[in-house]
Amino acid sequence: MDTNSHTHRLPWRTTPLIRSKVLSKSAGCNIFLKLEFLQPSGSFKSRGIGNLCLEALKHETPEVAAKTHFYSSSGGNAGLGCVHAAASLGAQSTVVVPLSTTEYMMSKVRQAGASEVIQHGKSWAEADSHLRDVVIPAAKARGINAVYVHPFDRQEIWTGHSTMIDEVVDQLQREEQSTPDVVVCSVGGGGLLAGVMEGLDRHGLGHTTQVLAMETRGADSLHQAVQKGELVTLAGITSIAGSLGARTVCQRALEMGLRNNVLPCVLDDAEAGMACVRFAEDERILLEISCGINVAVCYNDRLKTLLPTFNPDLNVVIVVCGGNNINLEILQRYKNDWGHLEFGDRSPNHSQVS
Repeated sequence: MDTNSHTHRLPWRTTPLIRSKVLSKSAGCNIFLKLEFLQPSGSFKSRGIGNLCLEALKHETPEVAAKTHFYSSSGGNAGLGCVHAAASLGAQSTVVVPLSTTEYMMSKVRQAGASEVIQHGKSWAEADSHLRDVVIPAAKARGINAVYVHPFDRQEIWTGHSTMIDEVVDQLQREEQSTPDVVVCSVGGGGLLAGVMEGLDRHGLGHTTQVLAMETRGADSLHQAVQKGELVTLAGITSIAGSLGARTVCQRALEMGLRNNVLPCVLDDAEAGMACVRFAEDERILLEISCGINVAVCYNDRLKTLLPTFNPDLNVVIVVCGGNNINLEILQRYKNDWGHLEFGDRSPNHSQVS
């Protein structure tokens, strides 16, 4: 990826990779945390969406660049990624969110510098249609260089996310560790999974490193698609992990999910939520539930049950992908709702793995 021709700085930053002593002890192997919540937008979305915005401006004249306005449809982290990337590149941004988006998240998008936040439709799909069919054509009619920013289904986004793996490989080598044996990432629309696999392919690891593709039950569009061998559109999203709430994953994610070394895994909201609680206690870091699903594999012997080849020498990299829909009040609610549950049960009603 050539970024030297553009005068702006990158809209994302290199993030630390740290070995977690407490999670390594809990999981029984070497757990490394890729701290993507330290990105400018608070999540890994800064990489992919930042790269899309960067590429859109790279070859434009200063006159056209000055008229560029980025338009995103997202009630959460993708919208924030777009706003932060646009601001870092000196451009404006508008985000269309569904009516279900909380005022808490909309205020975060506004505070990040969005020119406008528009609420429309009951779902992301309806908000996205309104953006593409109404908002963007109206902007173009006013002479604006309107750039549509999809939340996850663009090559530029996958390539941006793949830079995470470049860093991981380099960071593990500097720690005198070998390449990653396992990478754990969550799946919403599948942009992160596509980027992780692109990065692994670039380093010759795309068919050897085990990848756990994590979803919550009720937002498991990848898991169901892999089971059927074709894209599946969920009737609706019943999981509270809104950032994982894509009713259909992108085609590239399905292609990656069908590889022998990619294991789609589904856990309940309760287990993901309590992983957020335990992680906050263990590492003093707040994660939204769509990221808690990743660290959940470190508790209750999950890795040992998920990986037939589990051994104590494994180097497991968990993408701590971040997310902004979390605060102490939400964390306490998880504890109140699910703190009494035991997660030692391996029955199909509790977790589902394919």
